[in-house]
Amino acid sequence: MSSKLATRTQIVANNDELAMLTPGTEQALADAVTLYKLIVKSGGWPQITSKKLAKGAKGEQVLLLRQRLIFENYLPFETLGGPNGSLYDAEMVEAVKAFQVNHGVAPTGTVGDRTLVELNIPAEARLATLIENQPRVAAYAQDLGRRAILVNIPSLQLETVEDGRVFSRHNIVAGKLDRPSPTLVSTVSDVTFNPYWKIPASIVERDIVPHYLKDRSYLSKMQIRVFDGVGGPEIDPSTVDWPNTPPERYFFRQDPGENNALATVKINFPNKFMVYMHDTPHRELFGSNSRFESSGCIRVDQVQTVIDWVLRDQGDYSPTQYDQIISTRQPYELKVQEPTSVRFMYLTAWATPEGAINFRPDIYHLDGKGFVLGQPEPRGAQSTN
Repeated sequence: MSSKLATRTQIVANNDELAMLTPGTEQALADAVTLYKLIVKSGGWPQITSKKLAKGAKGEQVLLLRQRLIFENYLPFETLGGPNGSLYDAEMVEAVKAFQVNHGVAPTGTVGDRTLVELNIPAEARLATLIENQPRVAAYAQDLGRRAILVNIPSLQLETVEDGRVFSRHNIVAGKLDRPSPTLVSTVSDVTFNPYWKIPASIVERDIVPHYLKDRSYLSKMQIRVFDGVGGPEIDPSTVDWPNTPPERYFFRQDPGENNALATVKINFPNKFMVYMHDTPHRELFGSNSRFESSGCIRVDQVQTVIDWVLRDQGDYSPTQYDQIISTRQPYELKVQEPTSVRFMYLTAWATPEGAINFRPDIYHLDGKGFVLGQPEPRGAQSTN
């Protein structure tokens, strides 16, 4: 795979890009299903065998690539019979880039290993994926409202959206394969600056206590305090027989500061899974293409852009206050006044009214199971690939 990111965090210029989910997404996806049924009925598309194709290449494999791109409307049919039909020309470079963008691959314009895999997935499989995502789109689109934060787990991206147009797009870190992020429908309630991290019992058991047993200074170094229940007195962790103590017996809380797992801020919304969106001290993770590294919550790159957008036009906040609030290292909560929907989605395929048809890997292996909303089952040990 190319080391270049397939996706990136950015404020979208002129708000001219359609979001992953809009009032027109359901119809666009239905139109895509119709198109792919025709492709399957016609026998599908050709397989490409050349391991690398780039601008200037000539021959049968380039001609097959051109046919392949024509099937999904990345190139006009008329180019097939022209003098450059078997030439990898500038027009084909742009078509390959568009294909790569729609499949979450770095848009190099060159066909390498990752692009070749995406090109050679059979049309029947693509059709099945489109159909699998129709009920998901219908559920996520319901009561979406004018303003929304859209998180798509398979594409590892978040969009802030107003009236169907993208304001900003952000790389995210989502749940590990053995701690998958849930899908949900909710509305932003508040933003907490300098949050305490109230550590779930599952993470205490899996991560915190094992670290402490290896290094008795771990809790103090990480500014994690232990209490005798929520609201109870602080205790000395060295007095507890941790190997024989249930993880929910004590309440673990990390103080605000540079070591805090939530870093500067978190975005809250009612949900039964106790997840939220937040900053992270490990921002280096956003530079990876595979970012399934969290315990279920969503970490957001350049989170201040999201915060400023969520709290826009509120009299009790302005973007110039962000650094000042963070510097206090004191928890500070602001209620969100303008209704903003939240969708954690599992879209392995979606289409936009402008004709873009997108596919992403089924990372949690949920396609074919009728999965729409809820908590996916863990997939076992986290892959290192």
